[in-house]
Amino acid sequence: MNETVILKNLSIGYQSKQHVTVVAEQLNGTIHSGELTCLLGRNGIGKSTLLRTLSAFQPALSGDIMMRNSENSEYSNISEYSDKQLSRLIGVVLTEKPDVRNMTTEELVGMGRSPYTGFWGTLSANDHRIVEEAITLVGIASLKGRYIHTLSDGERQKVMIAKALAQQTPVIYLDEPTAFLDFPSKVEVMQLLHRLAVEQQKTVFLSTHDVELSLQIADCLWLMESEQLSVGTPRQLAEEGALTRFIQRDGITFDAQTLTIHVKAHD
Repeated sequence: MNETVILKNLSIGYQSKQHVTVVAEQLNGTIHSGELTCLLGRNGIGKSTLLRTLSAFQPALSGDIMMRNSENSEYSNISEYSDKQLSRLIGVVLTEKPDVRNMTTEELVGMGRSPYTGFWGTLSANDHRIVEEAITLVGIASLKGRYIHTLSDGERQKVMIAKALAQQTPVIYLDEPTAFLDFPSKVEVMQLLHRLAVEQQKTVFLSTHDVELSLQIADCLWLMESEQLSVGTPRQLAEEGALTRFIQRDGITFDAQTLTIHVKAHD
């Protein structure tokens, strides 16, 4: 496993001419390739802001996000990369459903090749081969000719993951990839992302509210709290008490030994 992304005393938030809103500060952590890393935290704690900052959609307030260049294995701050370089390093899958009609699965996955195809977006034979491989890896070959608006939420999410794979970036960030899915589809998508991380040696980092699934499937957890960021395996964060702090409430208990959550039924 390689250290792909390193956060050093990172502060995130929003800056206007008159005001700075700090969402979280002094964040330190390392994201590795070959692992599925899940970002947990209560609503409003800053998970989406962190993902947007890691993706270079918005600037950091202070601190550094160091990223390893897959071509020369050297680390640079993401602010030093051009947009074109970033498009070949980072793939992003957002929560929002793609609002596209009259576009097939194969065509949408093909858009993942845009960092390489130039202005006109014409796919070469090699681009088509890469698109085909991405579709096969995700297991959606049967959906190739289907229009996006006819797909279920779970199928559509797999198409977006295939598009990110076709982009051939070492890093893939996903914001709530299981948000609209039924439980079997949630499990399937999480297992798929874990398999891709391990088999393709991708750096896969996602935010999620599916705590129980993360405890079972994730290799590493990032738990955002109001005053700190805890990073470690599910077992490590359980032993440190961080997961109990996050999960346990009236009527909800967390068993740190078995990594299970118990909800008390109403009397």
